[in-house]
Amino acid sequence: MSLDQGLLFGILFVMFAFLIWGRWRYDLVAFVALLIAITVGVVPVDRAFSGFGHPATVVIALVLIVSRGLTNSGVIELVATRVIDASRAIGGHIGIMATVSGALSAVMNNVAALALLMPVDLQAAAKAGRSPALTLMPLSFASILGGLVTLIGTPPNIIIAAFREKTTGEAFAMFDFAPVGGACAVAGIIFVTLIGWRLIPKSRTEADAGAELQALKEYITELQVVEESKAISEEVSALDETAEANDIQILGLIRNGQRLPGIARRRVISAKDILVIQGGPEGIEAFAGALGLGYVEHVDGHEVLEGQDLEMNEVVVPPGARVEGRTVAALHLLRRYGVSVLGVSRQGVRFRERLARITILPGDILLMLGSVDSLAEATQRLGCLPLAQRGLQFIQRELAWLAIAVFVMAILLASFGLVYLPVALGGVVAAYVVSGVVPIRDVYGSIEWSVIVLLGSLIPIGQALETSGGTGLMAGALVELSSGYAPWVVLTLLMIVTMTLSDVMNNTATAVIAAPIAVDVAGRLGANPDPFLMAVAVAASCAFLTPIGHKNNTLIMGPGGYRFGDYWRMGLPLEILVVAVGIPMILIVWPL
Repeated sequence: MSLDQGLLFGILFVMFAFLIWGRWRYDLVAFVALLIAITVGVVPVDRAFSGFGHPATVVIALVLIVSRGLTNSGVIELVATRVIDASRAIGGHIGIMATVSGALSAVMNNVAALALLMPVDLQAAAKAGRSPALTLMPLSFASILGGLVTLIGTPPNIIIAAFREKTTGEAFAMFDFAPVGGACAVAGIIFVTLIGWRLIPKSRTEADAGAELQALKEYITELQVVEESKAISEEVSALDETAEANDIQILGLIRNGQRLPGIARRRVISAKDILVIQGGPEGIEAFAGALGLGYVEHVDGHEVLEGQDLEMNEVVVPPGARVEGRTVAALHLLRRYGVSVLGVSRQGVRFRERLARITILPGDILLMLGSVDSLAEATQRLGCLPLAQRGLQFIQRELAWLAIAVFVMAILLASFGLVYLPVALGGVVAAYVVSGVVPIRDVYGSIEWSVIVLLGSLIPIGQALETSGGTGLMAGALVELSSGYAPWVVLTLLMIVTMTLSDVMNNTATAVIAAPIAVDVAGRLGANPDPFLMAVAVAASCAFLTPIGHKNNTLIMGPGGYRFGDYWRMGLPLEILVVAVGIPMILIVWPL
């Protein structure tokens, strides 16, 4: 092993450890790894930031803007309202939702597809009186599976296509992924529809649906005792009757900025005290109204909201949102947008710190108060997703067919090789901006910059690993491990290793590192590299065992009330199924 190889392996090992740990955002970890690689000389200075201009990076950015356009124009709403009926039995409902989710994810960002369908699924669960945990996980898994079908369905496919172009001179085309990805997606959707949802922990299926749905919306909130409040001079325990009538729990009392021990039941309440409570949005509002309490952030800034038509809105924090890793106080939402965070819900966790000091994490649900317009702007700017369809997005339904026509035309031109894919997608973005489907102010906000930074940082490291012979070493170890076996066994082993990596770290990072290894393995076996690249493409996207393997899994964790250990029950057999279907299809379509 050379010095450069040793340095690169060391950088990758530390980077993977930090990515799996998850303490810091993956884009920051990857960028720091790139800076270290440049400093020690294993990444040439003239190639340091080549990843940011790489075709795969450009295509991913453009796909995200196109996804915003399809959403803004009401295309997704048009599809959903035509085929989704909340009155169906659970099996039929999951089948329809999973199919729609998979189809949408094939042509747009799968996180965006899930975000649009999740409120529909939650409302259907509420109407049917069943737990949302039964349907959200199948919906998430189906959206991931749908991305396997086309080049633009998921970032790993785009990365693999670009790597093939570099290796063989020709990239995978738009629908080259369809035979293998489509077979895996169909098999997976059938599985989650007929069997998968039945494997969700029994505690979910036996729970009282109405109570569970209500529990998902319980927030830790602070209410201030204002001068006119009826709670003044009362003991905390005297508020029990009002709290019980509104399904509220009183968790404690804050005085002079300090939380008093326990729940301070014998303490006499004074003006400017703060009551810490837990409950649903309706109960919080009713409790505050009954006792004349004020929302903490609005007491001093009351004039900002006075006279406006206010409403509460619940939003979920996806991975990579602007609010991730920041405290409630640091957001300054009242000053910036005229809204306030009233509460934070994190799977029943009772926070020890003050509401303003709570650090927001992916999967958290925020209860926000403000006018309709200010809530819409804040939700969009912060990168959060509404849990219910409240008309918060400015949908331009009259432009739906224009958006569809432009997008389909671009896909056809790219599929027939008449126009280079990044150029075709760039044309769609330009058309959407000119027509107003995507306002110019939202173009850059539509791009998930954390993914762009991650990819731009990892591509030079991956190239350095390849040119230094590091990927050859790993490929040799894999071939040696499976020495004496048929090439399809090595292919299967590569797919399993890649899928395992993707379960604990970002799928984009997995694809960047695994792609050159796949080509090296094929070269050592004297085999066609295409089946190995296709195996990596499928495996890198199929992360079903953990909530951290894919953003969609994280997104449903809070609204579905899932725990970390819930995912593998449905995810493990699904991953086995993907391997069992994927390997034969790869061997048929892309012979060794």
